[in-house]
Amino acid sequence: MIYSLLRNLMFRLDPEKSHHLGLKSLDILEMTGVLSLLKPKLAATPVRVMGLNFPNPVGLAAGLDKNADHIDALSQLGFGFIEVGTVTPRPQPGNPKPRLFRLPEAQAIINRMGFNNLGIDHLIEQVQVAQRQCILGINIGKNFDTPVEKAVDDYVIGLNKAYPFADYITINISSPNTPGLRDLQFGEALNALLAELKKSQQRLHREHGRYVPLAVKVAPDLSEQEVQQLASAFTQHEMDAVIATNTTMSREAVAGMLHADEAGGLSGAPLTTASTEIVRQFRQALPMDMPIIAAGGIMSAEDALAKLEAGATLLQIYSGLIYQGPALIRDIVKSIEAGKS
Repeated sequence: MIYSLLRNLMFRLDPEKSHHLGLKSLDILEMTGVLSLLKPKLAATPVRVMGLNFPNPVGLAAGLDKNADHIDALSQLGFGFIEVGTVTPRPQPGNPKPRLFRLPEAQAIINRMGFNNLGIDHLIEQVQVAQRQCILGINIGKNFDTPVEKAVDDYVIGLNKAYPFADYITINISSPNTPGLRDLQFGEALNALLAELKKSQQRLHREHGRYVPLAVKVAPDLSEQEVQQLASAFTQHEMDAVIATNTTMSREAVAGMLHADEAGGLSGAPLTTASTEIVRQFRQALPMDMPIIAAGGIMSAEDALAKLEAGATLLQIYSGLIYQGPALIRDIVKSIEAGKS
């Protein structure tokens, strides 16, 4: 009830302004100790994935905290893990505003942010000073003005800098808002990228004496044949996990609604079914020991359980958090615990 009132007030503001206001408000509550008093007492639902011990399987998807400025506050909401980014080697402003749109009647969001971030050096500084209490993933991408044929250079820079500070690293090749990025999901471009990243991971493993897993984030707009090809490449190059999925370019579920024709990726409830189907297809195509992290349209505990039933091991929320509030984390964990009893 309280969150729904706050959401209604926040929804009166420009979406990007309310985004920053919400995060700053969380920071204040965390710094004053109020947030720790409100932190939910969740049932223990630990899961071991990618060699890491997650206190619960519900994580925050990348995109909410692009610069890792709010890790301490967000970790007080009950997440089992947090993924920050997408971050690029150099700072960049992203696409022109407005670039974030709500579709409340569909419980959806359209964004064309364009990897707006302060660069990986800033993100690493923030990670180093954070007093985090959960697993941390760092999501890396390429700068908008880096040619696709040289994208691997940006990803290697990101990997090198993030490696000492991340529990796992996500390779984002599926955002629809950076021109040409999704081309990296296919053919020789994908193989070249994954081969170089795996080689760099092995080198960094030797240098740092610790193994940091690599996950690859894929789009929901894939054919069954493309899923098979991606699964084959991920297996060949020994990736550690798949995150399914990013936002969709489809507008079928929101046709005719205000803002539905805005360019960008669509997230939220309209993505639920398509994303779950992609999870199911990857689970059938991948080796059973390669975990899937499900993201996309998890708006309720029932949605989360459907993702797990389809073959996911971990979950990530973003739009669901915006529309349902932190209680969604508690509801999902409670449902998972109830399913075990």
